[in-house]
Amino acid sequence: MNIVEVKNIYYKISATKILTDISLNVSKGDFLAILGQNGSGKTTLLRLILGLISPTSGVIKLFGKRLEEFNEWHKIGYVPQKAVNFDQSFPATVEEIVSMGLLSKKRFPKIINKKDKERIKKSLKDVEMYDFRDRRIGDLSGGQQQRVFIAKAIVGQPEVLFLDEPTTGIDNLTQKRFYDLLNKLNKEKNITIILITHDIATVTNYINKVAFLSGKIVFYGTHKDFCRSEEVFKYLGEDKHFLCTPDKI
Repeated sequence: MNIVEVKNIYYKISATKILTDISLNVSKGDFLAILGQNGSGKTTLLRLILGLISPTSGVIKLFGKRLEEFNEWHKIGYVPQKAVNFDQSFPATVEEIVSMGLLSKKRFPKIINKKDKERIKKSLKDVEMYDFRDRRIGDLSGGQQQRVFIAKAIVGQPEVLFLDEPTTGIDNLTQKRFYDLLNKLNKEKNITIILITHDIATVTNYINKVAFLSGKIVFYGTHKDFCRSEEVFKYLGEDKHFLCTPDKI
C-alpha cells in the first residue's frame, strides 16, 4: 500500500524553480531519508506533501486520495524544524505538551478525557519519557525535548510520521538514541517514517529507502542502490562513503 504518492510535481516562486518533475512513492513500513545539500528543496517537498503549500503542477496523494480530498489527518504525525526552537520559559509540562497532539484534532469543547489520558501515558512510555511527565518542557535536555515532541506527534496513533531535521543541535550519542527510537517505532509499531536529515553517517543504519534531491530527484530507491549510484557520487564525492559502509552495499 502506498502511503504517499508524488507524481510530476513542479514548484516555483515567481520565476524561480524550486522543484522540478518530482515523482516518488512511499510504501507502508518504509523508513525513508530525504537527503540533499542546503537549498535542494527537501523541506519544500515535505511541506508540499503535507499540504502546507500547493504545487505549481502535479499530483500528490496520501493513502490513495488526492491531497485536496484527503481529510484523515489523524493518520499523519509531524515534527517540524521549529519544534524545539520554542521559548524555553514556556510554562507547560511534558504531559501538557503531548496533550496538544490530541487537542489540536478535537472539536469544541476541547477536553482531555480518560481515554485521551491513557493515550498520552502510552505515547510517553513509548518514548521513555513517562517519568518526566510533570517536568516543565524547558527544563529538559535537547534530546529529551525531541522525545516529547515525538510523543506529541504519535499520541494520535498516526500511520506515518514526518520529521524535518529533528536532531539539529544535539550531540552524536543523543542522535543515535533518537534514531534508535524512530527505528523502534518503525519496526515495532509499523509507523512509516519520512525524515529529512543531515545526519548521514548515523541514519544510514536505519533507513531502507533514500531520496536525494537537488531541485529534482537525483536518486530515489533502496539504500543499496543508492550506494551504487554514480549520479549521487557526482554530488557527494567522498562524503558518499559516510552513507555507504561496506555492510550496506
